[in-house]
Amino acid sequence: MVSLSGLTDARSDALATARDLAAELDSRGVPLTHLVQPASPDGRPSGELVDWIGERGDAIALHGYDHTPDPARRGGVGRKGEFAALPRHEAGLRLTAARRALTGLGLAAAVFAAPRWLASPGTVEAVRAQGFRMCLDEGGVHLFDDDVLLRARALGFRLEAVVSGEERRRAEAWRCRLLHAEAVRIARRAGVVRIGVRAKDLRRPDRVRTVLGAVDAVLAEGAWPTTYAALSATAPAARTA
Repeated sequence: MVSLSGLTDARSDALATARDLAAELDSRGVPLTHLVQPASPDGRPSGELVDWIGERGDAIALHGYDHTPDPARRGGVGRKGEFAALPRHEAGLRLTAARRALTGLGLAAAVFAAPRWLASPGTVEAVRAQGFRMCLDEGGVHLFDDDVLLRARALGFRLEAVVSGEERRRAEAWRCRLLHAEAVRIARRAGVVRIGVRAKDLRRPDRVRTVLGAVDAVLAEGAWPTTYAALSATAPAARTA
């Protein structure tokens, strides 16, 4: 599965690069899952973005609510992720607001993707209680219909070192090699490959090439492309929760 997040608050040129990535994936027969944040401190997603997602007919996952940083929240949740440390009741309130905002955009989702892939136990419980089919976090996919946890680690470029010059280039090359190697290793073990792309990654051509190269490599290993919404307990890496 390949997912794309961060377009809601991305720079104005992000949609053009997102279109390019989607076209490359289309040419490989790989569907894209959009992780949609329905609100932000600056307002709702642009109409152009919402129209593009709707016109493509791609799978959609609700990606939190507004991601507003708030270090005063319990456990520094603003820094860790919007739903990283919320108890069930608070998570439920934010989920209700998020679903209402998503409906207001003319979109709907039965999949919840935790911001930064971090979901507290209370969040997972709240997601299940609100009728979502699954919850995506860093370590896997909670499939509520089948009552299983599909163990599959999310891959991406999140680690960012505060370095410059040659050291920064080496660190970036290392991140790209690591994602590619991990994706191939998982595919060779008949596991589930989850590649998460952020809008900010699209500004770095090396990262885009790495993602597409990893997709080509895992397809060559016999993996088949799908979306989160199409997953079930019959996937090879499923384990009882």
